Amino acid sequence: MELHSKDLLSLVCIILLLPALCTSQDGFTYSRATYYGSPDCYGSPKGACGFGEYGRTVNDGSVTGVCGLWKNGSGCGACYQVRCKIPDYCDDDGAYVVVTDFGVGDNTDFVMSPRAYSRLGRNPDASAKLFKCGVVDVEYRRVPCRYSYNILVKVHEHSRNPHYLAIVVLYVGGTTDITAVELWREDCQEWRPMRRVFGVVFDYENPPRAQINLRFQVNGQADWVPLKRPLPSTWEAGAAYETDIQFD
Repeated sequence: MELHSKDLLSLVCIILLLPALCTSQDGFTYSRATYYGSPDCYGSPKGACGFGEYGRTVNDGSVTGVCGLWKNGSGCGACYQVRCKIPDYCDDDGAYVVVTDFGVGDNTDFVMSPRAYSRLGRNPDASAKLFKCGVVDVEYRRVPCRYSYNILVKVHEHSRNPHYLAIVVLYVGGTTDITAVELWREDCQEWRPMRRVFGVVFDYENPPRAQINLRFQVNGQADWVPLKRPLPSTWEAGAAYETDIQFD
C-alpha cells in the first residue's frame, strides 16, 4: 500500500505543478521549494530512499525530498541545482542538492533540508528572510553528481546471510538513474530481477550461497552494466562493498 500511495501522490503533484513547469532558455524549470524541520539542519536518516545515515550527511547535508521527480524511487540520488527567484535575497548559483527522500509541500518540487534551503540565500540575513517565507519560487535543473568514490553497494541492515539479501546503491555519479538490478543465478544460468522494495533498496529471497554477481540497468536503457566486483559469499548486513564502476 505504501508504494501505491506514493505513486498516487506523485501523480497529484505532477498535475498540480503542470502550470508551473515551464522551461527557461538556459535549461531551468520553474517550480517552488520549501524546507522541513531538522534538529541539526542535516537530512533525515529515515528518508524514503532507504539511504539511512548516508542520506543524512551526503553532500554535507544539502539534501532534499522530491515529489514529481520521485520516479517511483529511481529519482533517489539525483542531483539538482536549485535557485530561488526573489531579487536581492537569492544567491546566483543557488543550492546543489541530492535527492534522499520523498516529500510533498505546497505545490513544491523540493522539500529541502534546512542546510540546503539556507544556501538559496546570498548571505545569512537573506537566508533568514527566506526561512520566514516558508515557500519560495525557484528554478531548477538536473546536474551531474560528482563523487570522489566509485559506486558502493551497501548490504541493508535487515539482510540475513544466506536467506535474505537487500542492497542499497550509494554514490551514483553523473545524471544516471538506477532503474533495475539483476542477480546472476549460476544454477539456472540466467539473470534474475531483484525487487525494488522502495527508493533504491532492492532485495532477493534465498540468494546464491556463492559470491553474488550483480548488474544495473541505467536510465531505462536496454543495456546492462555489470559490477566489476561481485559481493563475497560472506557478505554481512551493514557492510558496503566496492564496485569499481562509476558514471560520469
